[in-house]
Amino acid sequence: MSRRSGILEFAVLGLLRESPMHGYELRKRLNTSLGVFRAFSYGTLYPCLKTLVANGWLIEEPGHTSEDALAAPLAGRRAKIVYRLTAEGKEHFEELLSQTGPDAYEDEHFAARFAFFGQTSRDVRMRVLEGRRSRLEERLEKMSASLARTRERLDDYTLELQRHGMESVEREVRWLNELIESERAGRDLKGPGKGETTRDTTEGAPGVLPRPGDNPGPDTPGDTAT
Repeated sequence: MSRRSGILEFAVLGLLRESPMHGYELRKRLNTSLGVFRAFSYGTLYPCLKTLVANGWLIEEPGHTSEDALAAPLAGRRAKIVYRLTAEGKEHFEELLSQTGPDAYEDEHFAARFAFFGQTSRDVRMRVLEGRRSRLEERLEKMSASLARTRERLDDYTLELQRHGMESVEREVRWLNELIESERAGRDLKGPGKGETTRDTTEGAPGVLPRPGDNPGPDTPGDTAT
């Protein structure tokens, strides 16, 4: 499994842990709520869902709304399929949430992991945040060393671009420092007190804090529902 598909499977399981959804609803949440998926190919979602169903982590159910009941007779449209997390899928997602290795704090995966911090235990959040900060501090050192070596050979615009990149990383490190300090002080961004795993039930909550430096991509129109 590629790293990109692994991130997608993680996000799908996390969203379905909140509630069952149609494929179209999942696409919308991935696109509008989880910043890391703003530009992802919709053509990758349904193969991902089929894989999760084959693994026993999801089940497919027919839609039960009045709209779904009318969908099939109209112009040959199929009724929407609802995807529901199984007990095995929930257990697998919780296992993924507990992982704190390098994949948890690399660029794209960190954004997805952070989106589900409300469902993650405090000790795991701390390890992921500290791992992310350490990785960015290493990156800053390399960027600074590279800039010092090449400064005289760069034109003004390239130099400014290099500085902008460093400032973006520095801003994220400061943000991480604030989050780590809050975790150490026993303060959640919202939710229960120290030591409890939280779940944010606010509409659209997962992913509202995309990775610093992300630029919103253009809106992608949805297609017909599965």
